[in-house]
Amino acid sequence: MDLRIKEIIKEKGLTIQEVADKIGVNRVTLSNSINGNPTVETLNKIAGVIGCPVTELFDQPKTDTASLTCPHCGKNINIKAE
Repeated sequence: MDLRIKEIIKEKGLTIQEVADKIGVNRVTLSNSINGNPTVETLNKIAGVIGCPVTELFDQPKTDTASLTCPHCGKNINIKAE
């Protein structure tokens, strides 16, 4: 799961510190959450503060293909939507 949270915060003219203050956590906690595995609750709070839908926080596929990693051999598997 690729997140665009930092990029969107910057696009909105905010800092991590400002967003952290608005959702009631310290900057380090928010930064660790963004860099790790944020909860749905945290994602909802961030989206509310920066004024965007939660889905905007996630990278959207750039093409009509998706790539998965085979759990057995580790090779990439490309899937094309038609």
